Amino acid sequence: MGQDAGDAGSTQPKRSKPGSKTAANAIKSSTSDQRRTKRGQGREEEALGVRRGLTRGDRNIAWIERHCIIPEGKFVGQPVRLAEFQKRVIKGIYDTPTRRAIISFGRKNAKTTLSAFLLLLHLCGPEARANSQLFSAAQSRDQASILFALAAKMVRMSPDLASVVTIRDTAKQLACSDLGTLYRALSADAATAYGLSPVFTVHDELGQVKGPRSDLYEALETASAAQDQPLSIIISTQAPTDADLLSVLIDDAKQGNDPAQKCWLYTAPLDSDPFSDEAISAANPAFDIFMNKDEVRRQAEDAKRMPSREAAYRNLILNQRVEARNPFVSRAVWEGCGELPQDLIGKRIYGGLDLSSVSDLTALVLVAEDGDVHPTFWLPGEGLAEKSRNDRVPYDVWARDGWLQTTPGRSIEYEFVAHHLREVFDTCDVQALAFDRYNMRFLKPWLERVGFTEEELERFIEFGQGFVSMSPALRELESMLLNKKLRHGNHPVLSMCAANATVVQDPSENRKFVKAKASGRIDGMVALAMAVGVMPNMPESQDLDDFIYQPLWA
Repeated sequence: MGQDAGDAGSTQPKRSKPGSKTAANAIKSSTSDQRRTKRGQGREEEALGVRRGLTRGDRNIAWIERHCIIPEGKFVGQPVRLAEFQKRVIKGIYDTPTRRAIISFGRKNAKTTLSAFLLLLHLCGPEARANSQLFSAAQSRDQASILFALAAKMVRMSPDLASVVTIRDTAKQLACSDLGTLYRALSADAATAYGLSPVFTVHDELGQVKGPRSDLYEALETASAAQDQPLSIIISTQAPTDADLLSVLIDDAKQGNDPAQKCWLYTAPLDSDPFSDEAISAANPAFDIFMNKDEVRRQAEDAKRMPSREAAYRNLILNQRVEARNPFVSRAVWEGCGELPQDLIGKRIYGGLDLSSVSDLTALVLVAEDGDVHPTFWLPGEGLAEKSRNDRVPYDVWARDGWLQTTPGRSIEYEFVAHHLREVFDTCDVQALAFDRYNMRFLKPWLERVGFTEEELERFIEFGQGFVSMSPALRELESMLLNKKLRHGNHPVLSMCAANATVVQDPSENRKFVKAKASGRIDGMVALAMAVGVMPNMPESQDLDDFIYQPLWA
């Protein structure tokens, strides 16, 4: 919620007395849109105190500024004067057909306040429909109560709104009895969402959902099907990874396939100076309006001085898709190698094979001498949907789209891996293929059955997973990534592994991969490091000083 520079000392406009029906009159006339005549429409506009000829968005902006009071902060108690970025969002939602609106920027840009304005428009304002249900959804009870509490404050502070809206604090509900409209705040308990029929829904901080699915989100969105022209508002800072639900929705909206899906995304470019005012402004439209600039700059300085805080700063302040930890490879560096690879047929290649235990991900990554990267992944087909839910990763979608191979049953069948390797050796000039000794004893009989000769089996090279073997491979992999010597095409499964991979050091500063979380798969990055590790040593194209002062995780 913003206030223009000249408004702070402005005279407060004349307001209705407590108990007056100004807002109610506006509400009642607004619900008869489909039945009223032009003369009736003129009376409504007069009741709202707006000029005739305004767009639907302009009308809603005028209603908010007439009836709402700033509920908290340094401008508390003053009439609302919407900031220009807020007006753009409101006009964008209401001046053209909108089914879903995604609004994403950094923290402390009044996301919840904007949500409360929109909620009140549909509860007792010109967007209200008689007997309609309105909901807000959040991932925790505390988060769910924030929007309710803010909207309730607005009602209490506005005589117009207080005269027509009943606040039910215990149930976290707002009701307008004149219209029969009811708002409820819900937390992530999917059972409470079934049987509802929302015409308006706010999904608050959807970026907190890990993985591509949320039972509460799906329950509310599917429940809206019974309504004519339902509206969903998603308002949140960005999720940490591409595989998370909010990221999936943003990427879909940005493709422009459905004009009724709209997105306002304020984020700092990944290649910008993250600690500059320019980067902060890009992600925070209120930076020059009502944010505490000194405090935001202090957070930037803290993140610059203490690397452990940088990832959280990038995600929460710069609104970038960055997990609150420091991965082996930064998102910007990884995407810098996202060019599509060429076909490997006939090329000299090197490979890494990370064989899984019974039901985990098995990964084969092939790397050509010119840097083309081709990964293949396998998972058991049975129980794939359940595994997707447990890991919060869209394995089932990747399998459908051809990024992931499945084998019958609930465990990896090495027969399929052996047949794929036979095809690779038949079509490419395989120089060496590194493997982790674990489970190789189960694969070797299948390799022999599909026709691997002793000479071909000699090209399989055992590769240790400890510090001694992995540290040189990671050093070479870092160099290739930093210098854009690889082309992986942003393969989604390999990219997930890259996002999950972190490193640990021994006292001699040797490094090896570790997972960032228990369910975070890194098998593809392990296989990529092994493939690079068995390639002939390449001349370093980057000085040691360059590497020290431009580390991969910066």
